[in-house]
Amino acid sequence: MDEMKVSRRGALGIAGAAAGAALVPAAAEAAANKAAPKGKPPIDFVTKIDFKDPKWTRDTYARLDGDIAPGKEKVGWLRGKIFGVRDNEPVRPLLNVEGFSVVRINRLPDGSWRRLLREIVFYRDLATNKILTEWDNPYTGERVKVVPIANDPFNFTIADTVPEFPSYGGIQTMKREPKPFLQDWQFAPDGKMVLNTGVDMIYPNALQPDKWPRESSGVMNRVSEQFIYVCDRADVENPYVTHIPHTGSWSRITPWLPWMLMGQAPGHMNYFTHFSTSPKGIAGLPADLVAAARAMGEKWLHAPETDYGPSLSSLENYAREQKPAPVPAGWSPPQPPAPRNPFAK
Repeated sequence: MDEMKVSRRGALGIAGAAAGAALVPAAAEAAANKAAPKGKPPIDFVTKIDFKDPKWTRDTYARLDGDIAPGKEKVGWLRGKIFGVRDNEPVRPLLNVEGFSVVRINRLPDGSWRRLLREIVFYRDLATNKILTEWDNPYTGERVKVVPIANDPFNFTIADTVPEFPSYGGIQTMKREPKPFLQDWQFAPDGKMVLNTGVDMIYPNALQPDKWPRESSGVMNRVSEQFIYVCDRADVENPYVTHIPHTGSWSRITPWLPWMLMGQAPGHMNYFTHFSTSPKGIAGLPADLVAAARAMGEKWLHAPETDYGPSLSSLENYAREQKPAPVPAGWSPPQPPAPRNPFAK
């Protein structure tokens, strides 16, 4: 959802083209070649599968990320767990996470696609699955206020050249060498199509430690987000399918969340989630999830109608919307346990 980015916010495909296509079972071939509906397709896009064609990559990724039919919205849903990782102790489950995004895709004059998205993600209690407004941090023993991910907007252009890294309002300045937009597509043994894509970045933290001592993980922010999409070949090749239904996974490696008030404590967090299209849109989502989003504003149930910005991650939004927590006398970031041999007698 941050940084979503798939998907929560969609990955900015960086992987190269797959080395080659595996043999596809006859049943999948037959499904892909089934009779098409009558009449002209609603919109023109590339359907012939070619892992080395950047225009096919562009159009297919746009159809995964949203619904390219004019005026359509696509709702994507995710759910999973967050784990804390520190030295000298087991990886620890911390929270459940669940959220959704609503995206609109507009065609640009040059044939590329402009994706407009809002996303919101809530944290849930591990035992009860209740959406949390407060959380007892097991590392510090402190009860803290929970701040959901709420990004409005997170937009970017899907073209036949590799997308630029997100700038996060100008904080992130790393650039990519211009090259054709190709992704790591493969055929699975059952004939399904699988896309692996992701983004790895390190950039200046919007929460600098001199101003945000309890929230900041340090001067730089390092994040990795990886996405896997699984879809049917028949949908990819069908010129009448303007959104490709899919399931997949989103994983994220990130510093401690600022509202955990861990400061520059050693360690980090891992997100492991699964996601899919919601065929019924908002109506297909859990009632408490929709209610929590609506309580924050009706806009979270809809994609942006116009293209505005900047597009920020949850860290930049936190810096703009929250205030630094007071620093208690003698406070210091929590430390992992001392090393020990659990097998020693």
